[in-house]
Amino acid sequence: MKTSLYEHFHPEEKSFVDRAWEWIERSAQQHELKRTDFLDPRQAQIVQMLANREPDVQIMLVGGYPEAERRRALIAPDYRNLDDEPAGLLVLAVHAQGGVQLELDHGDYLGALLGLGIKRDRIGDIHVHGDFCHIIVAEEIADYLNVHLRQVHRASVLTDILPLEQLQPVVVKLQEMSLSVASMRLDGIASDVYRVSRTKIVDPIRAGRCRVNFKTEEDPSEPLKAGDIVSIKGLGRFKVLETEGVTKKGRVRVKIGKFI
Repeated sequence: MKTSLYEHFHPEEKSFVDRAWEWIERSAQQHELKRTDFLDPRQAQIVQMLANREPDVQIMLVGGYPEAERRRALIAPDYRNLDDEPAGLLVLAVHAQGGVQLELDHGDYLGALLGLGIKRDRIGDIHVHGDFCHIIVAEEIADYLNVHLRQVHRASVLTDILPLEQLQPVVVKLQEMSLSVASMRLDGIASDVYRVSRTKIVDPIRAGRCRVNFKTEEDPSEPLKAGDIVSIKGLGRFKVLETEGVTKKGRVRVKIGKFI
């Protein structure tokens, strides 16, 4: 069974597939409820795919708000009502001492949390506003963070714990650009988006530093389609918004949204 499972996943995903399948088996055979840590979209997709193979199990993904990227999974026997189960999510509100403006970004907050010994999978989406930040966290670590998080980068901060109802999410902003490309190949589009040569973009792709829809993609010729999200370590990420037809010279017009 497991050997056939691995055929559908990248080799680096094997250990996670093993863990996720164990969660599902325990739920089906021992009638356990499993509340996972935060999963990225690819991990959530894997859990959903595996759960679909087990008719006696159901899952629910919860991230604190409808557009959440990082979500916890509730895995349970199919007879259990998951709507009644707590998601175990709280909001850590971070603001500067004295109410001054915080010149901090997503990486500053994440770095401060990891610097306290917190693992990445205990932290959900991070919403950075001008003078405060709302971070979705597992309730198990909320009190610890509320006591110990007192500095982010060089700024002294104060914290509060809020219920999810008080979350103020940030709307994702995309910088739109229109490209004319020879084809929908990953390397061609990525080189135009990041404004580097195709030769230079191929190396990080082949080295496993590229993800398409949060799944590692090592083939530079992989075709992209509308809706795909591409990220390359060190360069950022973008979304293929739509294709807009073909020019008289046979080139494809494509609209891209670069995450700001």
